[in-house]
Order: sequence, then structure tokens, then C-alpha cells
Amino acid sequence: MTTYQIACIPGDGIGKEVVPAGQKLLESLAQTQPGFDFKFTSFDWGGDYYRKHGVMMPQDGLEAIRHSDAILFGSAGDPDIADHITLWGLRLKICQGFDQYANVRPTRILPGIDAPLKRCAPQDLDWVIVRENSEGEYSGVGGRAHQGHPIEVATDVSIMTRVGAERIIRFAFKLAQSRPRKQLTVVTKSNAQRHAMVMWDEIALEVSKDFPDVRWDKELVDAATARMVNRPASIDTIVATNLHADILSDLAAALAGSLGIAPTGNIDPERRYPSMFEPIHGSAFDIMGKGLANPIGTFWSVVMLLEHLGEHRAAGAVMAAIESVTANPSFHTRDLGGIATTQQVTAAVCAATISALR
Repeated sequence: MTTYQIACIPGDGIGKEVVPAGQKLLESLAQTQPGFDFKFTSFDWGGDYYRKHGVMMPQDGLEAIRHSDAILFGSAGDPDIADHITLWGLRLKICQGFDQYANVRPTRILPGIDAPLKRCAPQDLDWVIVRENSEGEYSGVGGRAHQGHPIEVATDVSIMTRVGAERIIRFAFKLAQSRPRKQLTVVTKSNAQRHAMVMWDEIALEVSKDFPDVRWDKELVDAATARMVNRPASIDTIVATNLHADILSDLAAALAGSLGIAPTGNIDPERRYPSMFEPIHGSAFDIMGKGLANPIGTFWSVVMLLEHLGEHRAAGAVMAAIESVTANPSFHTRDLGGIATTQQVTAAVCAATISALR
């Protein structure tokens, strides 16, 4: 019997609803599968913690979760706390503290979902976006001076290193190589950002020589947005910088039907530290506590968590359960045009998962 240690960090807003739903799904799995179980440790970090202690998580928080097998995260964001405090004080502190440099965001149109691209068949939108997750535009380098005066100045500096760019581009090539189409699009903005992004392009060319079986191309980020809308079937795997992929992945989720269904894995490929899995939908305080949150993004993140742990049969069963539930419009939450509740969708996915494993 393998017992996996899972750190649960609901965070803010609907994170407090969808992370318990994800935990319930994992508990259902453990009851069905004799080979493994889970031990959950919950942490109350986030906006409420900040109001009590002045920080989003304790200074020694990373040490408290360092030896977990995986982290299940909800969201960071509170309408009464500045966004840069919530983001840098919690999510980015974990991602950068554990060098989770590969942010992986799969996107496809799930069965039963009415996606906005009417001329797009479901098989035409099956993407994985790989986001550099440790540097670039989110390096945190910069500052402000002369605040409150006409000469006030503020800077944010995008830092790109050769090691950082090479390791994420290599990761993306390997991921593309593992997928049936073996195709990668390297997103850039080297026409305007003529130093770091030019280096990014050069590194992509260098790395590509180690993957002769991967067909790859280069696309400017602005053109990539149009391509995602107009020619979705021309895309398979994408790699982009921290900011570019952040924006493109939200567009991808919207094109697939809803941000509520989209998952994320913040991965340390070398497995020196625990990796963290989360939905991308944010804290959504406007629907908090109403039972309206879509837990599908969390459940798909659980699929990624299980794959990372090597529990591929269980991951496949959960993914099949998700697809069977989304195929039924009676289990669509409000973001998908339905009236189903978080609890109803959770119960349906848990039941379908157990059924798939029997």
C-alpha cells in the first residue's frame, strides 16, 4: 500500500469549494483502489490568513509542504487585498520556491460543451500550452522611485536566462515528441523585444536539433492569438514565456468553453520538490459560497496530479468520468449555461470514477 501525502491549499474564494471537491474525488479513488491511499494536510493560507497575520503564508511555509508528494491548490485573490500581494505572497512563492518551472496547461473541448468556435470540431482543438514558470516577465525585478511626485518612475524588468529558456523549451519539445502529432509552436515577440526574445529564438533553434522527429514552427504572440481562433487545427503543443503563455492559456480555455474546466500543473520535472496542481479559474468571489463553482477544472488537475504520481489507470478513470459527466447537460454549471451545483457535479464525477474502475 502506497500512501501519498497531499498538501491541500484552498486559498481564496471558490478555491475553498473546489479543493474539498478534489479531495473528495481522491478519497473516492482510494476507497476503490486497494493499491494506494492519500493522507491530506490542509493549510489555511490566503486572504483570511493575511488579515490575521499580515502575510499570505508563514515564512516557513515552504518547509511545511516540502515533503509532500503533491500539492492541490485552489486560488489566490481577494477583493480587499491588492492582487500583487495575494499572487506574490502565496502562489508565486510556492512556484518559485520549489522551482516549478514548467507550467503545463492542456486544453480541449470536452464532450457536451458548447464551445464558441462554431466551425471548430472538437478534435481540432486539442492543445497543450507550456508556460515558462520561473522567470521572464514575472521575475519580480524592478521598483518604484519618487512616488507621489510628477517624476515618479516604475520599472518591471523581464529576466530571461539561457538555462531557464533552454530547460523549458527542451521540456516542451519532449512533451510534443510524446504526443501523436509531434508538433510544437514556439511563441515569441522577437521583432519588438530584440534582446531576450531573440535569445529565446536562438535557443529554440539549437534545441530543435535534438528532436528531428518534432515538426516545429515559430509564431509571434499577437499572431498566435489569431491563429488560435482562425486555425485551431494547426496547433498542437505551444511553448511561451511566463506572461505570453499566461494570456494565451486563458484564451485557450475560453475557446474550449470555460475557464472553469481548465487545469494546470506547476511541475518540477526533476522532482526535487513537490509539484502543484490547480484550476486556472481564479477566486471568483462573486459566486463564492453559492454552490455555483465548476469543479471540473480541479478534477482535471487531479488527473494531472495522478499522472505525475504514476497512477495512470486511476488518472484515466477520472478523465473518462469527467468526459461522461460533461457530456450530460444536466451536470453543467452556470459557466457552461447550466444550473448544476458544485455538489451535484462532484457527486456525479465521483460515482462515474468508481464505476469506471470496477
